[in-house]
Amino acid sequence: STVAESSSQRPIDRWFASYSGDQRNATNQRIHVVAVPAILWSVIALLWCIPVPPGGWFRPGIFAALAMVAASAYYVRASRVLGFGMVAVFVAMSVLTWWLHAVYGTRTLLMLAVAVFVVAWIAQFVGHKIEGRKPSFLTDLTYLLIGPAWVLAKGLRKLGIAW
Repeated sequence: STVAESSSQRPIDRWFASYSGDQRNATNQRIHVVAVPAILWSVIALLWCIPVPPGGWFRPGIFAALAMVAASAYYVRASRVLGFGMVAVFVAMSVLTWWLHAVYGTRTLLMLAVAVFVVAWIAQFVGHKIEGRKPSFLTDLTYLLIGPAWVLAKGLRKLGIAW
């Protein structure tokens, strides 16, 4: 690729190209497609479990909501299609988390979120062991935001949707 081509790419395209370079192995890619959304959900659920004072403005989930709004702003700036896709993902994960919290309570949600977080990260590191490359986020923490959008972009590509 020429300098002109790389400079005409959007920043998200460069992030994805770099991230894809660390995910070449098919098994590692399949692990990422499952583990990255699981980690994303577990982080949302963990933030959901942060206690809030009773009777005030704040309700359970406020910290998760604030994080999702901030992440959504990042994604929408990177690509409107990906941004709105990630908003849809956040809404779906919020509904699931709200339901689990309402039915099972904070303690069970917290235990489930911790378990999913640990198992999904173990899967990620197994995938990278198979790949023979270190996880991207070890070079730049921004890749923790790139991973979920990369998984969504793979799905959109399969559906023939340009982002």
